[in-house]
Amino acid sequence: HDHALVMSHRKYEHPRCGSLAFLPRKRASTMRGRVKAFPPDVESQKPHFTAFLGFKAGMSHVVRDIDRNDCRWLNGREVCEPVTVLETPPIVVVGLVGYIKTPIGLRALKTVWADYLSKECRRRFYRHWAAAK
Repeated sequence: HDHALVMSHRKYEHPRCGSLAFLPRKRASTMRGRVKAFPPDVESQKPHFTAFLGFKAGMSHVVRDIDRNDCRWLNGREVCEPVTVLETPPIVVVGLVGYIKTPIGLRALKTVWADYLSKECRRRFYRHWAAAK
């Protein structure tokens, strides 16, 4: 039996199934995602929102006219392009966190909560609201 002619394990003989970007393939622990990157802080600007959570609801397509005077072939043509539909639920500000720079990075200095939190907002802080009463 010649080992040079025997095919190796199938694992090495075909491309992989699926992207490694979506590993581990399991149910998410929380419904809400998190912001993984923030833009650099500009101290000359007033405090403002630097991130806003949204969810990918699906994809669709649009047919649009291209207005490019520099390209004779594209100018005035209709093209079909894919678009992503994002769902952004309403946001309610319940508090602010102030940070201070330390040698090892940013540290939370002070947290200020709103005077009144609605019942719907307080429910979000409990894993099991009915049993926590």
